[in-house]
Amino acid sequence: MDHNFTQQIKDWLDTPADQRDYTVGALYLLKLSGNQIMYRNMIAQLPRRHADLEYQLQKYYNFRVQALTHAQVVEMQQKVDAIVAEHIPLAANADLSPQKGKRADHDQLPDDIKALYVENLSLLQRMRELHLRLRSLSLDDAPCPDSERYPFLKELIALDKKLHSNWDAYDHFLPEEKPKKTSKSTKKAVSAKK
Repeated sequence: MDHNFTQQIKDWLDTPADQRDYTVGALYLLKLSGNQIMYRNMIAQLPRRHADLEYQLQKYYNFRVQALTHAQVVEMQQKVDAIVAEHIPLAANADLSPQKGKRADHDQLPDDIKALYVENLSLLQRMRELHLRLRSLSLDDAPCPDSERYPFLKELIALDKKLHSNWDAYDHFLPEEKPKKTSKSTKKAVSAKK
């Protein structure tokens, strides 16, 4: 990790808000995230986005200075590898077979339960994107520091938990059985038999 860059972020965050150069802060954020779209949006609306910029830089700074041991990151990586082996092939094939996992009575389910199925497709896609990002950080010739891998590992594990809770709710939802209405003629016939 570039400790000088971490110190520059700290210095920027320690500078009083009225003396900060927010353009420099946006460049720091671009360097940290690599997200050019966010950078362009931030620059276009810089006076209104001061709080967002401060929040994002503080978040990255906290990750960089957090005392994570290499063993913790390796343990998280093992969890992510298991998640990837289970779900990433599904995400790659989600476009080819969007009906996979859909209940036979899907159309009769309430909208909030149907939404869980749709949300899971987007969660799988986001997990695939994170996995690709992690793979790009894991180049053999340029090893990535643990502090840069941590946020992606953490998010992927959180998405996996959300995915499982959504599937659990979707799969185990039991539609309420409506009581059968008896007509007056049926009631009369029953009372006549007695």
